Amino acid sequence: MRIAKLAVLIFGLVGFLRVEGQVVFEPTQNHIYDFLDEMSAEQFIELNSFSRPYSRNLIAQKLAQLDTSRSELNTRQISDLDFYLKDFGKELRVGKDWDRRIDAFYYSDSVFSVTINPIIGGIGMYNENGFRSHRRIGAGFQAKAGGFGFYGSLRDNSVSEVLATPNYLTVLDGQNYKTITEENTSDYNEAIGGITYQWKWGDVGVHKNRIEWGNSTRSANVFSGKAPSYAMISYRLYPVDWLDFQYIHGWLVSEELDSARTYLTPNGTRKIYMNKNIAANYFTIKSNWKVDFTFGNSIVYSDDGLNPVYFIPFMFFKSADHTYNGTGSNELGQNAQLFFDISARVIPSVHLYSSLFIDEISLSNMWDPDQQTNIVSLQVGAKWYNVLPNIHLKAEYTRTNPWTYRHQIESTTFASNQYGLGNYLGENADEVYLELDVHPWRQTSLTISGWYARKGPQHIYEIIDGNANVTGLEFMETVDWEQLALSTMVRYEPWHDVVIHAGITFMSTEGNQAYTPTYLQGMTTTGEFGVEIGF
Repeated sequence: MRIAKLAVLIFGLVGFLRVEGQVVFEPTQNHIYDFLDEMSAEQFIELNSFSRPYSRNLIAQKLAQLDTSRSELNTRQISDLDFYLKDFGKELRVGKDWDRRIDAFYYSDSVFSVTINPIIGGIGMYNENGFRSHRRIGAGFQAKAGGFGFYGSLRDNSVSEVLATPNYLTVLDGQNYKTITEENTSDYNEAIGGITYQWKWGDVGVHKNRIEWGNSTRSANVFSGKAPSYAMISYRLYPVDWLDFQYIHGWLVSEELDSARTYLTPNGTRKIYMNKNIAANYFTIKSNWKVDFTFGNSIVYSDDGLNPVYFIPFMFFKSADHTYNGTGSNELGQNAQLFFDISARVIPSVHLYSSLFIDEISLSNMWDPDQQTNIVSLQVGAKWYNVLPNIHLKAEYTRTNPWTYRHQIESTTFASNQYGLGNYLGENADEVYLELDVHPWRQTSLTISGWYARKGPQHIYEIIDGNANVTGLEFMETVDWEQLALSTMVRYEPWHDVVIHAGITFMSTEGNQAYTPTYLQGMTTTGEFGVEIGF
């Protein structure tokens, strides 16, 4: 009864807050993200690009702001703006009597609105090792009622070659596959969804989704979004123009058997995984010089069930862990991280950014090569939009030192379903990435990209003379795996969410074969064609 009364009180208080829309998150595959980043670099709008996905009402607000500056946009930018307004105008208008996109089903009135669309697609690839395909089918929806937002989607997939497993080094999304056959074919499905409530200066939600934290072009080094979606609660605050705050608490998948809870049944063994959770937060401070500073921290914890201290949104989690587990041994505590990000759009048309992810560091020994514990990942990048009209250049470098993202206790590694939560290359690796984008007209792009990625041997954790062997680790003593690639991709979106793309990738992949599927090992020239409806 007390719980019921408390719930009524909470919802009653929330009901007095002024509602400013509804939070429904837009998939990061939508090229609206690139368009908004371009518009922000051109200084038409202000945008905190540290955290993705964005909510649809945030996107709609930015588009409405751009609509007042259309006289300053070029022809292609105006066409893109009009294209996106036909979709995200739903967040700004009531009813159906306006110039909007085509949906499978759309209803809107002053109280409730809902959109339902199919998700259908197929991709074919061909290289020296034969033909491979990937098909998917499903549907997605989004709805709003009062201050509440609802969204969800289900995609059923079938692949003739598994190209993204926890050990493969690829930016492709990780998946929780069903049985993988001897021919390396498999099926998988993924359900994404959430329910949120928004008021004037914040929102809360329960989700099953992928998140990306860290300004990046190719693969962020805080949260890359590569791991399969997992359940989380979120809490966001934006009380003033110069501050953004976000907190999440997530239920990760450890895939580590809990032997104490696993038990025999008449027909076999009931297997139970160890619990694994993550708590994370960040603050973004927006300066008057078009520079955003972000700092935050996270912790992966297990074994003790849900700990209330990690539900305090503003907590410094490592200090809380010291209270509960002391500081005498890494085998007692949990796995905490710090991260920092700076995003600068001071120079018109240019976006400069850098992210630093700290797993462990000793300031006193930082410059001592034998005693340092610089277990960090650093990413720096630049995007120069409209170098020539509708031509963009992007460059990014990522370096991740040995032992970063890992932990000696498997149930507290920075991973879910065995996929790392950070940069796709993992520890002891680096990458140079370059990209040229040409946008000749509306929703059409030609992307030429190239990258050189390396990975050194995986660090083997040991206790030597009573001490962990994580001091003085040398970066990339030898190259265990490397990949050099040049890729060209043409993309066209004739109607909303209908994408046609084709490309060719020349790639040389050498070294440890465990990091690359057989289909892409050695020298390959892979052609690709796809038609996809829905994100």
